[in-house]
Amino acid sequence: MSDTREVIASARRVVVKIGSSAITSVVGGLDRDRLDRLVDAIEARMRAGSDVTVVSSGAVGAGLAPLGLTSRPRDLATKQAAASVGQLALAHAWGTSFARYGRTVGQVLLTADDIARRTQHRNAQRTLDRLRALHAVPVVNENDTVATTELRFGDNDRLAALVSHLVGADALILLSDVDGLYDGDPRKGNATLIPEVTSPEDLDGVVAGSGGALGTGGMASKLSAARLAADSGVPVLLTAAARADRALTAADVGTAFSARPNRMSARTFWVRHAADTHGELHLDAGAVRAVVERRRSLLPAGVTGMSGSFHAGDVVGLVGPDGRTVARGVVAYDASELDFMIGFSTQQLPPDLQRPVVHADDLARL
Repeated sequence: MSDTREVIASARRVVVKIGSSAITSVVGGLDRDRLDRLVDAIEARMRAGSDVTVVSSGAVGAGLAPLGLTSRPRDLATKQAAASVGQLALAHAWGTSFARYGRTVGQVLLTADDIARRTQHRNAQRTLDRLRALHAVPVVNENDTVATTELRFGDNDRLAALVSHLVGADALILLSDVDGLYDGDPRKGNATLIPEVTSPEDLDGVVAGSGGALGTGGMASKLSAARLAADSGVPVLLTAAARADRALTAADVGTAFSARPNRMSARTFWVRHAADTHGELHLDAGAVRAVVERRRSLLPAGVTGMSGSFHAGDVVGLVGPDGRTVARGVVAYDASELDFMIGFSTQQLPPDLQRPVVHADDLARL
């Protein structure tokens, strides 16, 4: 067994993401038997000593049958209506299933805004930490009843990756209707399973598809989420929900994604992956070298222009002369202040404007 799989198998703190197709169907809605089998596997992992946070899709799928809908809604209002019905059924199902083992479940509904804004980000983190301290099982879902197209994670795979870092997970396990990552579409034949991803080169030539009838993600979102989590320092196992027993014990199924050697700090992760950007700063070549290669703070002299409306404390993208975004960072000035500082050396500015535009500690290189 590889080192990555051994780390996942022995991880003390685990996030398990359940895809819509694993627990719901268009015709029958929520499948309690399949959900119970998943809870059985999760319970076994917890009894072995692990702390598990569940990220569950399925709210919209669970709401289709009760509302007489025969396919996943395309319009936002109907989707939100289905989610409002389905979230009740889904939370009740998780609670009832875990109650067989005497466990209490706490539902946590999040929107992208809750992760993007630093204050809500910390509040969500504290809530999840407190639920675990009180020996409850957190079940996280995107709050589809209020999320809009502008405020969506895009899919619960990305949400699971964000939650993994939020709770300081040692491993992320993505369970859906696929048994791993292939170099093509396995339904069309001639596709080979990729058992281990240790570097971007392992993904050369891989073609990932979009979601199915119930899900919004598909392999493309799972691959993106796995790379996001691995980049932050969390190893990932991707496999089918039908193999949950093996995934949550020996971790010898599916595709394993190795994590970067050094775990990314919570603040750097938030800046790089979670926060919304509110504008861009355009840098000259010297500033790009200072920020990216020498890991220095960004000074006004290296800024050649800016775009967007931002305030001090917002996250902005840092763009090089070639138009490529090289980093993200927390800007120290409002756009109106910075407009008069562009191109000036620190010594040419008043004392109250001599701090960096973006401090090195608030930078995340891309």
